[in-house]
Amino acid sequence: MRFTVALLLFASIGLLRADISKCACDPKDPESMKARQCSLCLEAEKRPAGEEFFILKDINPRKPGRWLVLPVAHGSAAHHFRDLPKPQRDKLWQEAIRFASEKFGNDWGLAYNGERARTQCHLHIHAGRFIKAAETAGGIFVKRVEDFPAPEEGGIWVHPVPGGFHVHLGDQITETVLVR
Repeated sequence: MRFTVALLLFASIGLLRADISKCACDPKDPESMKARQCSLCLEAEKRPAGEEFFILKDINPRKPGRWLVLPVAHGSAAHHFRDLPKPQRDKLWQEAIRFASEKFGNDWGLAYNGERARTQCHLHIHAGRFIKAAETAGGIFVKRVEDFPAPEEGGIWVHPVPGGFHVHLGDQITETVLVR
């Protein structure tokens, strides 16, 4: 119980600091890319031509076991997951699952925080070892990546189960299901 309360308190503090709604990253304007919430956009700009996705180690010292899987392409403003064209979204999930499976075997989890919990505007999926005790009732069983929903609001977290994936929707902060 104490762990749950502490986790909720930590998540609430993070939500108060996160505001990417007014993201003004513009790759054509180097000054705009200096804002903290634009650092992943800046990383995307460093990628070689033709690269579609890239993977970065999370630099937050409180998350030593985390990685980020990102598309190179920029979205508009807050880079909403739902705005990514479905074929690209499916390929991003496939790339994230490929990486997470190689890195963590069958113990992987993927998490995309909702807009109110994100601190970076460039779309990114957190990849890490899934905390099995974080499993909750609800969620949906999905057999194929192509059937993953794109949340209209909130985040999404995914982990493997026999025969497919367990997909959870609606939470703002989702990365807490991954080992730090």
